[in-house]
Amino acid sequence: MSPRRTDTGGRIDRLKTIRFTFDGATYSGHAGDTLASALLAKGVTLFGRSFKYHRPRGLLTAGIEEPNALVTVLRGEVREPNIPATMVEIHDGLVAISQNRFPSLTWDINAVNQLGGKILSAGFYYKTFMGPVFGPLKGTRFWMFCEHFIRRAAGLGSAGSAKDPARYERMNAFCDVLVVGSGPAGLMAAKTAADLGVRVMLADLEPRFGGSANWSDETIDGASTADWARRIVAQLEGRDNVRLLPRTTVWGYYDNNTLAALERVNDHKEQPGKGEPRHRYWAIRAKSVVLATGAFERPLVFPGNDRPGVMLAHAAERYANEFGVLPGERIALFTNNDSAYRAAVALKKAGAAIVAIADIRPELSPEMRKLATEAEAEIFAGYAVVATEGGKALSGLKLQRFDMTNGTLAGDARSIHADCLLMSGGWSPTIHLASQAGAKAEWNEALQAFLPPKPTQKWVGAGAFSGHFMTLEAILDGRNAGFSAIGATVTPMAYPIIESLPCDPRPAPVFEIRAKGRSFVDFQHDVTAEDVRLAHREGFVSVEHLKRYTTLGMATDQGKSSNVPGLAIMAEALGKPIPEVGTTRFRPPFAPVSIGSLAAERFGDLKPERLTPMHDWHLANGATMYSAGLWYRPMIYGHAGETVEQAYVREAKATRESAGIVDVSTLGKIAVQGLDAALFLDRVYTNMFSTLAVGKARYGLMLREDGLAFDDGTTWRLGEQDFLMTTTTANAGKVMQHLEYFLDMIWPELKVHVTSVTDEWAGAAIGGPKARQILATCVTGTAVDNATLPFMGIVRGEISGVPVMICRLSFSGEMAFEVYSGAGYGTHVWEALIEAGRPFGLVTYGLEALGTMRIEKGHVTGAEIDGRTTARDLHLDWMLSKKKPFIGSAMMDREGLIAADRLELVGLISLDNRPLNGGAHIVEELDEANPHGSIGHITACCYSPALGKHIALALVKGGKARQGTRAHVSDPLRNRFGPVEIVSNHFFDPDGSRMHG
Repeated sequence: MSPRRTDTGGRIDRLKTIRFTFDGATYSGHAGDTLASALLAKGVTLFGRSFKYHRPRGLLTAGIEEPNALVTVLRGEVREPNIPATMVEIHDGLVAISQNRFPSLTWDINAVNQLGGKILSAGFYYKTFMGPVFGPLKGTRFWMFCEHFIRRAAGLGSAGSAKDPARYERMNAFCDVLVVGSGPAGLMAAKTAADLGVRVMLADLEPRFGGSANWSDETIDGASTADWARRIVAQLEGRDNVRLLPRTTVWGYYDNNTLAALERVNDHKEQPGKGEPRHRYWAIRAKSVVLATGAFERPLVFPGNDRPGVMLAHAAERYANEFGVLPGERIALFTNNDSAYRAAVALKKAGAAIVAIADIRPELSPEMRKLATEAEAEIFAGYAVVATEGGKALSGLKLQRFDMTNGTLAGDARSIHADCLLMSGGWSPTIHLASQAGAKAEWNEALQAFLPPKPTQKWVGAGAFSGHFMTLEAILDGRNAGFSAIGATVTPMAYPIIESLPCDPRPAPVFEIRAKGRSFVDFQHDVTAEDVRLAHREGFVSVEHLKRYTTLGMATDQGKSSNVPGLAIMAEALGKPIPEVGTTRFRPPFAPVSIGSLAAERFGDLKPERLTPMHDWHLANGATMYSAGLWYRPMIYGHAGETVEQAYVREAKATRESAGIVDVSTLGKIAVQGLDAALFLDRVYTNMFSTLAVGKARYGLMLREDGLAFDDGTTWRLGEQDFLMTTTTANAGKVMQHLEYFLDMIWPELKVHVTSVTDEWAGAAIGGPKARQILATCVTGTAVDNATLPFMGIVRGEISGVPVMICRLSFSGEMAFEVYSGAGYGTHVWEALIEAGRPFGLVTYGLEALGTMRIEKGHVTGAEIDGRTTARDLHLDWMLSKKKPFIGSAMMDREGLIAADRLELVGLISLDNRPLNGGAHIVEELDEANPHGSIGHITACCYSPALGKHIALALVKGGKARQGTRAHVSDPLRNRFGPVEIVSNHFFDPDGSRMHG
């Protein structure tokens, strides 16, 4: 057998051998093993190196809270770093490597950092790199010099750059009761709710349901807890109203009882099934939630507590009972509560020698003394571990008398020979999801732990999550939670008979043993007890500041085991009780989430490519296409040898001299219909639409609820209750969601129906001095003269036998018309318009020319409506109705939105006749060596064929008052500096005489 594999016991399949590699060496394990248990069975004690000091580290836990044993899993060229070895299920062909070491895990040259002492204490990078003067490296320049090397040293595992070939999937689910956690409490809650006939989902992050029942030595009604759990799970599997989700981590709790979960579908398989995703992201909307997430055992803080071979007591118990693996041959225990005695008995039964139990408490109960005797362990009551010995593995430890009333040590130290030290510092309920749901945790003095807050959403807790650690308590808790979750009355039941050891989980209020040497609080980020006290001395007394200054709890394990000891040490330094100091707010995700699962089907081959009806015509006629959002649109129709700039200048110039035509099928088009359609539009837009006559269009502006500009476009009144809204291409989906939200949630009483009809209409905009003449030659069924079709008028007619709808409106500053036809006839109408325009010199133009003409005219788009600007900033305040309220009207006059120094839209003219760049800053005084003093930035720029100059639109502080003055463009990234004149954003046809004809 393996060096530390027990002859019998465990839940593994000893008949099935699995081979895998770790750091290039081949190992074997059994079905049911994790990478951690399989390596531990082979005698491996060194799993990783710590972040800062590169200290050797071994296993601390057996679950998701593991801070030390982080590995990178390789799948071909794809690498996934920072996975706890405790959560990696082995399979044939698994390849894993250790992290944060060079050249090897055994011999790491960076371990020299341990000699740095106080130089590398908390916050050392702030003090060391932000101020020293080394020759020319003054102030922040020294930091910028060092930053490259610091960033190379940061992190643990390194991410890969190879493309991930795996599939990911996203699912939405609805249930009456979601149960998170499948220990005895969770199983009983799920069974109770399922028996009452409601839809139940049960999620657990482990591959096997049952939680602690899988490694407990207890019995329930004469059967082992594992058999009891299997029986409950089998009953649930047979129910149509139950969905079981093993290997599923519920990582986020959001508003309206919406929870996020990650299911690891095939990480444990050598070959995934056909079409099977690697991970599945679940968005679960539950009427009620049962949180039965258990608790994490805490370490004790003492010198040498991070040495390989020092482990949590419950983890060792789990390795022995679930995986049939002993963490050591000669085992000592150090505890402040009774839980360690249960572990001692379990390990003794599994074949280990228990050499000593050091208990901080001077007085022990007769039951604990009896258990120590059963484990054949020598008891050291009133003793503490003050040091550990060994290098890459534990060889011994030292004990000394400890007075828990004042924290002092006395007498001579005693040496104990042991290759494993188990510690138990009490238990912290896993309240992360409850905290995310929105309330402060509550301190429990007896348990020396934070218990869940009072619910602010519809959830109920059960078991160790609620501070009830006994199995009978958990079962009763879970049953009551099942009834409570659906509002049913609890019915009487016969209590199960449970045989268990009489271990009291309530700890003595001792978290740290102060002695010579480094005592670690946060194992993953190398935060010591002295680092916490240093933060206090330097004024970081808030727990949130402590967290950020020391990085306590900021590693991938998010301080699951270290938070409470760290807070206790800070509380002692402050001279305050722990509840007064408080705890940091738990935020999602509870555990790391793969980015692939968040993207899911929205990535790669399922991304739609939207093509206009005239797409093939554009390609056949020399268009250069590029993507605008999801759409593909012509950029230019280039001639041989032309640059992009030459092509768009030619197209824009020809349009202004004669006529041009552009494909506008991509504009968002939404049908707004119903008895209250006009009223609805009055509320949506800042200006009035109920007064709009049938057969007319009007330009409209929408605000967000916070008063900032959202979108602009035109809306056409086709009938008394029938409107066609157009939006910008990029915002079509957002505007549709905006409208649906207000109809569904805010004004459900309005009789309005909105329908996206973007793909139903093909659109062509024809503009220029000869645009009306061209239409007159090809449109039948209606006249297009000024009397029949005035500005913002709408007519219906036919072009080449196809019904069309024509609206006279302009985006370019020229007299222009938008011609809409059914999408299936789009190319036919397009070609007819081009044929009619040949005698008049009609040109096709793309987005570059379109953008040039809109900049010349001063029209705004998404570059200016960027989520930070108001109607006043864009000089659109003339559209803000004073006769009615509208979305955003209540917030648009806030002090910050009407300040005199806000960024306002202006035009810029380059005075050195050189091109301008989007994003470049505008400054009053030019300083190329030290660019500073930005007063705004360029949003859009081009060469203007109408003006013969390089121009731009920009947002500038107090822009309107600056018109007619000069400033400078400052663009250090592209080394572009030079003078500009600030002018009106209306460069071309400011009075609209060309547009109105």
